[in-house]
Amino acid sequence: MRHTLPIAPQFYVTAPQPCPYLEGRMERKLFTALQGDTAEPLNDALSKQGFRRSQNVLYRPSCAECAACLSARIRVADFKPSKTQRRILKRNAALRRQANAPWATEDQYALFRHYLDQRHADGGMADMDIFEFAAMIEETPIRSRVVEYMRPDEDGGAPDLAAVCLTDVLDDGLSMVYSFYDPDAQADSLGTHIILDHIEIAREAGLPYVYLGYWVPGSPKMGYKARFNSVEVYVHGAWQDLGDPEGYSSETHPLSTDPIAEQVAQINLPDTRGTRR
Repeated sequence: MRHTLPIAPQFYVTAPQPCPYLEGRMERKLFTALQGDTAEPLNDALSKQGFRRSQNVLYRPSCAECAACLSARIRVADFKPSKTQRRILKRNAALRRQANAPWATEDQYALFRHYLDQRHADGGMADMDIFEFAAMIEETPIRSRVVEYMRPDEDGGAPDLAAVCLTDVLDDGLSMVYSFYDPDAQADSLGTHIILDHIEIAREAGLPYVYLGYWVPGSPKMGYKARFNSVEVYVHGAWQDLGDPEGYSSETHPLSTDPIAEQVAQINLPDTRGTRR
């Protein structure tokens, strides 16, 4: 099925498939391609409207009877770490951050496999081989970085790779596309540390937001995002403060989402006339 606007890009809809977040639901995505000189302004504009990037595709949930998935971002200027989060920062103070061009390495893939095998062995990415992993990291038409976190060796040897985050640099923030970390270091809360450090990176760069992906009320996998203050979610075409997470419902309703054609018509596209060659 294809739906188009008067100008590029073209938008498509995936076939329904089992939802990875809420049992018994079916998910469907609205998506478009990222390519050429318009890739960066399109990614910037659609990220502000609840879209996420995966390689050279931008997508947003568009399920027939469910609107539980809400794009979430942190307001950097307003964020204040909790006592628990300050302890996590202190616990991981020895980690050394290194931001690199989006290039996959064997060390990254080994950590990625260990992370999936321990945390998401039954997930949709469980069967990814090294070539698919390299494509996830390297196939990006926009400004992206691979942020690595190295753990110093206590005996003076080479540092170990503890965590990795594939990060996009938007015109208004950082988008955490995908992160993974040493699952054996559970007490270090490395996943939380990565987010806290990205807030600091954004603050240093003068960027107002850190985009976290989708928060899904009722999904234990996504509950950690609500533990950060100054989070806002994209609801009915506008960003609003998350407020009390318990006030959101994941119940289904046949009128939860607009028809696809209406959704496409409501998307605000950037003026890319000056970027085409």
